[in-house]
Amino acid sequence: MRQIFGFLIGIFVGWLFGSTIAILLAPESGEELRGRLRGRASGFIEEVRSAANSRRAELEHHLEELRAPRA
Repeated sequence: MRQIFGFLIGIFVGWLFGSTIAILLAPESGEELRGRLRGRASGFIEEVRSAANSRRAELEHHLEELRAPRA
């Protein structure tokens, strides 16, 4: 669990750093860039939620298998 948490923190910090650099070096106007970044951020957040839900379902299924009485 600590590895997953550390990985997610690393992704978040990398995303934050990358978006800061993109804002500073982007040739687009601020309004256009912010709109694009919002879209990417919401897509990224949705991907993380989807992965978390998938992993949760997998772990719940595994837990049910472990709790099931063995014949």
